Amino acid sequence: MHGSIATLVGGVRALLLQAAHPAPLSGVAEHSRYESDPLGRLAGTTRWLTVTTFASTEVIEREAARVNAMHEHVKGEFKNKNNETQNYKAKDPRFLLWVHCAFTDSFLKAHLALGYPIDKGADVYVSQWSKSAVALGLKSAPQSVKELEATLDDFRENDLRHADRTDEVVKFILNPPFNGAGKYFYKLIANAAIATLDPRELKLLGLKKRSKIWLKISRVGLDIFLAILGSEPPAMVAAHARIKRLS
Repeated sequence: MHGSIATLVGGVRALLLQAAHPAPLSGVAEHSRYESDPLGRLAGTTRWLTVTTFASTEVIEREAARVNAMHEHVKGEFKNKNNETQNYKAKDPRFLLWVHCAFTDSFLKAHLALGYPIDKGADVYVSQWSKSAVALGLKSAPQSVKELEATLDDFRENDLRHADRTDEVVKFILNPPFNGAGKYFYKLIANAAIATLDPRELKLLGLKKRSKIWLKISRVGLDIFLAILGSEPPAMVAAHARIKRLS
């Protein structure tokens, strides 16, 4: 149950980090249904995480083929860090590497910031996550925390920037059209995610620093929510059911 909380926080954090790179940002803005179907966008991201975490190698390869087929159509132009027009394709190894590192770093940082243990340690976590990207065509993912941090620094130095659409996409990620308890629940997740971001990333995304107290508030609040929902949240039950059907 606790891992589910960190996964939710890490998922929102990863979506924010994607918006810090102008190429994936353009891909999301031009080819994603994030505005018309925000839950579908989040579900698609969660599906890949669930499959690579729980499924067999055969199912992972089948899901990767589906994702790769979708990526074939994700292409266009973006303004790079030097404000020069550049072409992008979702299957480009450089862009795949950023998305992979954004997710790996986000789930790792969310678990650590919320005080949940990492089975076998952070280096093993990073190494294991690198295997999930092989099926998508990425064979050079970081194998340790040190390599992950070095790769992130390389992107911060050479690729990341505040683009024209950054504010629009970030605003939507932080304020999706949820109502009632769902809106409160999401606010806890989003503020906890922001509290784990690097100051350089906050600047790129145009966000203000959040106090670490949000991590404590979110952990207590989300624990209460999940306790009410039961020992296993409906989303995870549904995810396991999807994996069973795929298998």
